[in-house]
Amino acid sequence: MTPSSVIELNQKFDKSSPEEILTYLVDRYGDKLILASSLGVEDQVLTNMLSILSDKISIFVLDTGRLPQETYDLISRTMRRYAFNYQVYYPDQQAVEQMVSEKGPNHFYDSLDNRKECCGIRKVEPLKRALDGKKAWITGIRRAQSIDRMGTELFEWDDAHNMIKINPLISWSKDDVWDYVKRHDIPYNALHDQGYPSIGCAP
Repeated sequence: MTPSSVIELNQKFDKSSPEEILTYLVDRYGDKLILASSLGVEDQVLTNMLSILSDKISIFVLDTGRLPQETYDLISRTMRRYAFNYQVYYPDQQAVEQMVSEKGPNHFYDSLDNRKECCGIRKVEPLKRALDGKKAWITGIRRAQSIDRMGTELFEWDDAHNMIKINPLISWSKDDVWDYVKRHDIPYNALHDQGYPSIGCAP
């Protein structure tokens, strides 16, 4: 797979359903395919779809050390429902200890640079380890989530990790997601009922 391949794939799967796209990915990449889950509702939809296609699904969670309790609760419920274990990645302990000791636990509120530093330690570095050895990764990104994502494609080339990135729900609306959740009785994060549109660190 090369960067130029994504153009052909976007054309080929332009009218395909998420299930058809995931079937292609599972068949092509096998254990070199992985889903990134924040335990948001889109990721829960993809978890359900993948569980139907394969009994050897690979899904990872980045535990930044600042996740809400509701997310941990959902991790447990989801593992029981689908009989699998998440691959959980934590930030480097020494890097977190040094950052918090020098700048305090909430320094990311003070500036954009501090926020980038915190995300770099808690998310970016663990993500690199999670994707190591893989050839393709799946996310729950949708165009309707934000203005920044309006131009996102179904298949993308991830330069940072030198692999293909796939967003099977890219064209779905919020109603599409929740209709699927209700039809399949999928467990979801309780924070959504409190108005959270997406799930991340508690702060």
